[in-house]
Amino acid sequence: MQRYFIDEVKDETAIITGDNFHHIVRVMRMKLDDQVYLVTPDERTAIAGISELGDDFVRLTVLSWKSESTELPIHITIASGLPKGDKLELITQKGTELGAKHFLSFPAKRSISKWDGKKAKKKVERLDKIALEAAEQSHRSFVPHFQHLESFQALIQSLTQYDYVVVAYEESAKEGETAALASVFKQMKQGESVLAIFGPEGGFATEEIDKLEANKALKVGLGPRILRTETAPFYFLAAASYAFELS
Repeated sequence: MQRYFIDEVKDETAIITGDNFHHIVRVMRMKLDDQVYLVTPDERTAIAGISELGDDFVRLTVLSWKSESTELPIHITIASGLPKGDKLELITQKGTELGAKHFLSFPAKRSISKWDGKKAKKKVERLDKIALEAAEQSHRSFVPHFQHLESFQALIQSLTQYDYVVVAYEESAKEGETAALASVFKQMKQGESVLAIFGPEGGFATEEIDKLEANKALKVGLGPRILRTETAPFYFLAAASYAFELS
């Protein structure tokens, strides 16, 4: 069944308009009594049937509520130093499928890509749409949002919002560090948040790592291999899924 994120269900009824109306009626060509999943802002999922097809709206009636959750028990925000090309699109799409709660980007010292205000707005709109589509496809109960920070200092100032902050550092991997990430996951409790920070293609400058560490960020290695900037977040999310959902 198709999945749609909606604003509210009132008296076991939902009204769908706009893009979702177009998708139901024009793209999927649904009829009366066809069923869909509806996901509310409080992360509840309902099975609903189409009870009325209007000219510009669809009315749906809730048939039942699903009790299980598809969300990771911890809240993971992925922060990426601006990479080249469309790598952020891949990070957002696959990161959403793997359970990330939010995404950030920031200009790192070695970032080649540059975003001005107008470009950043269009990019964020595109990435939010990718996250929505990926959340629908992967049966998430929450749609991650993307935020672009305009400076590295803005990233530093945001660190206090999280229970834990880690930075993936290739020098830690080269030195054979293997325990830091596992230690963080062992300490974390359900509902706590972690910000995972990844550098651009050229990695972090030494002064950036020093500043992150001075603000309580923990350096972690991601195994003995050096990962691409678009691969490292997937490693982190998969490791979190294993630690909190499969073990």
